[in-house]
Amino acid sequence: MSREYPIIAITGSSGAGTTTVRRSFERMFLREDVHSAMVDGDAFHRYTRDDLQRIFRDEPERKDELSHFAVEANLLDRLEGLFIEYGEHGSGTFRHYIHAEDKQKIEAGYRVGTFTEWQSLPCGTDLLFYEGLHGGLVTQEYDIARHVDLLVGVAPTMNLEWIQKIDRDTKLRGYSQEAVIDTILGRMDDYVRYIQPQFSRTHINFQRVPTVDTSNPFEVQDIPTDAESFVVIRFRDPSTVDFPWLLAMIKDSFMTRPHTLVVPGARMSLAMELILAPLVRHLLAQRRFR
Repeated sequence: MSREYPIIAITGSSGAGTTTVRRSFERMFLREDVHSAMVDGDAFHRYTRDDLQRIFRDEPERKDELSHFAVEANLLDRLEGLFIEYGEHGSGTFRHYIHAEDKQKIEAGYRVGTFTEWQSLPCGTDLLFYEGLHGGLVTQEYDIARHVDLLVGVAPTMNLEWIQKIDRDTKLRGYSQEAVIDTILGRMDDYVRYIQPQFSRTHINFQRVPTVDTSNPFEVQDIPTDAESFVVIRFRDPSTVDFPWLLAMIKDSFMTRPHTLVVPGARMSLAMELILAPLVRHLLAQRRFR
């Protein structure tokens, strides 16, 4: 774990809601005058969208081994190398993956499903912030989790996660519902092998639980609203958490286990800022300056 150059990672599946957590951090960084190097995990995919389509056309037997969750479909050596270099020197290289919602980059001439060029991280940042699929990954070859100072998991209940992914990919990325469902089912083995184990390594997990019927996630339906859900927050080390203060600050919150706090979904952003801001301040206070 670094101290002079801390690393924060948000890990979660596609459609889990990691973007919501990232936005909470962005607001916090702005308020606290924290200068972060922001890195998107999708930038470390190995293949462009066209590359994958060509592989699946020419080698259909490889489709099951090349989901975005899989080790083989990602440049995990470059991701771990970035974490090592940033932790030691505050530097490194990154790029962007172009999604359909990246309007500015598309207007600049990039095509959806491709990458920008590799470039250097900005100089003089206070910390590295990663949002993606593999921030807590550990395999025989890679141990990305060991480089992360604060690892946060976002793992809504499975059916809600699928509903959110279907809604996002059909409305924002132009996929058919059938194509998204095929992707979800095709990735299942890799999800269990590479994504789920990360949530046992996180320092904190945020899990949104709906209070409406989501028993058939493949039925067309609206995403449950914040008011129609609770958020279960699990802390790996409860001895560092001031639960009485959090219970007093977050209306209608309650505890279910010594390490678990539950808050109304409408207060998820408040809970995140109350919980995460002190941790960020602590990381920055521990920095060693040469």
